[in-house]
Amino acid sequence: MSSADELTPRERRVLEAVIQTYVQTAEPAGSRVLSRRFGLGVSPATIRNTMSDLEEKGFLSHPHTSAGRVPTDKAYRAYVDALLNAPATAVVGAERERLREDIAGSSSAIETILRRAAQSLGVLTQELGVALGPRLDASILRRLDLVRVGSEKLLLVLTLDGGVVRTVFVEVRGTLTEGSVLEVTRVLNERLAGHTLRALRASVGDRLRDSSTNPEAEELLNIFVQEGEQLLDVALPMTGGSVIVGQASVLAEQPEFSGAESLRRLLTLTEEPARLADTLRRKHEGDEKPGVCITIGGEHGDPRMDQFTVVTAEYHAGSLAGVIGVIGPTRMPYDKVISLVQHTSRLLSDLL
Repeated sequence: MSSADELTPRERRVLEAVIQTYVQTAEPAGSRVLSRRFGLGVSPATIRNTMSDLEEKGFLSHPHTSAGRVPTDKAYRAYVDALLNAPATAVVGAERERLREDIAGSSSAIETILRRAAQSLGVLTQELGVALGPRLDASILRRLDLVRVGSEKLLLVLTLDGGVVRTVFVEVRGTLTEGSVLEVTRVLNERLAGHTLRALRASVGDRLRDSSTNPEAEELLNIFVQEGEQLLDVALPMTGGSVIVGQASVLAEQPEFSGAESLRRLLTLTEEPARLADTLRRKHEGDEKPGVCITIGGEHGDPRMDQFTVVTAEYHAGSLAGVIGVIGPTRMPYDKVISLVQHTSRLLSDLL
């Protein structure tokens, strides 16, 4: 059951008014302000009682220094779910044209296009634009080869659909005989070839367990059992890594990040690209239906992200998929942000 199902029609109208007021002003909303601005058809006293009911249900909180209320993560979730079930807000012509001009530019390099998309989306939404390079999740693994490049290092060569080749270094303990390397190569091809990288990352350990090999080869196979998910986590090569971040200064101007601690959290996000890439990627792992993905505050399950909302959508370059979106405070204009992220993902798919 959606959290919005707990609400009466009046509670929904009052909650939406509180959210819109707080998004616009960053100040707790009081009953008199709501009565003047929204014409809810009831007295300020009735609005105040309704806000108390919403607080009891967990949709509003009451800062001790103010008579007004602010939305909780639960409130934003109810609001977002209602938005996603309603017709999408149209991206205005000026924004649509600016996105196309900024993203297309004069270069056809994927990384350049994504960098422009993240920066332009960040400026238009006033949030932190982010992009992930196209992933090879849907590509089928055709063959694996292990090449010795040192006494304790192997090169794993993955040959994918269309002749795409990716390489990953594998650290090993001690010197392995050529026979053991060949034996493991045989097992890897028998158990893994012919499946998509997405399916393999989810099941590589199970597929390789109970393989009958000699003890030395078994030790090498155990590396793939334990680290296979990471070894098969590959993307198209990009000079700055697989994640691109827009201008953090845009987001730093928001009231939520005026304090030193909240600003530090924001900067930490941009300084840990691997963690950020993992956070963005996992939002679309196993997502069977296309569309926008929204994670709000405590829904991340990570206290370091409890001040942030992440809004992303997948874009496609042929059979490959990447992620475009924004990160911002939970107080954001969700209707505008969702529409711009969706439009940008479609634009990127067309361009790529």
